[in-house]
Amino acid sequence: MSAAVGAERPQVVSHVQQALSYTVFDCKWVPRSARVLCLGSAARGTGVIQLYELHGARLQLLREIEKPKPIKCGTFGATSLQQRYLATGDFDGNLNIWNLEAPELPVYSVKGHKEIINSIDGVGGLGIGEGAPEIVTGSRDGTVKVWDPRQNDTPVANMEPVQGESKRDCWTVAFGNAYNQEERVVCAGYDNGDIKLFDLKTMSLRWETNIKNGVCSVEFDRKDINMNKLVATSLEGKFHVFDMRTQHPTKGFASVSEKAQKSTIWQVRHLPQNRDVFMTSGGSGSLHLWK
Repeated sequence: MSAAVGAERPQVVSHVQQALSYTVFDCKWVPRSARVLCLGSAARGTGVIQLYELHGARLQLLREIEKPKPIKCGTFGATSLQQRYLATGDFDGNLNIWNLEAPELPVYSVKGHKEIINSIDGVGGLGIGEGAPEIVTGSRDGTVKVWDPRQNDTPVANMEPVQGESKRDCWTVAFGNAYNQEERVVCAGYDNGDIKLFDLKTMSLRWETNIKNGVCSVEFDRKDINMNKLVATSLEGKFHVFDMRTQHPTKGFASVSEKAQKSTIWQVRHLPQNRDVFMTSGGSGSLHLWK
């Protein structure tokens, strides 16, 4: 996508369109390249990873990789710029890390969850965020787990419902506050409207709220600064912007909400060059650019 700024308001124009023959669940730019990855599920129930390169006004398919299980989500956030390994979560609860130059076998693999991994995020790689390279996964099994790829099999943190508490489907996870070697938080959004903020330094629940609708996507305006803004999107076309700089002892964080459209807002993504600008993508196929 590219945005042309007119006299009145920005105009978003379509640069490239590509029809795909499978269900796409996630799309990622390969860091520092003109290449884009599409992740999803083929009709026969297998996983698909497609690598495209931008050539002028068209996308050229460089590689297609098939995997046994449908792939729901991916991130480059915990890898170095030299390696650019892709971490993925699949429908069987597996967390895999792939070298796209030799994708036959994963370089790291763990059965992370009992059910589908809905969401994944990484920090500490690509020169973004201080501290260890870590991956967070959120699953239908109700747990949120943080992984260090340098450690085998066991998560470094596991946030799960206490005994007797009903497990909620975790739809979205995001890292933030990774501005020094010690500080780091994970934000998770659930199908019942819960938003929970986990502090990985103190290994405790720092804050929680409920926005009354399933939380589809959460993202901090930047991962590698003191927590500043958090955007959460929901099923009923609403998004909430939380001011994470000041936490009230009882009321939590101040927020504003906006009804963007009638359909679900599936995702929010901030512009890396200007964290005041973010885009939301809606179930109606529409994109909204906000400032």
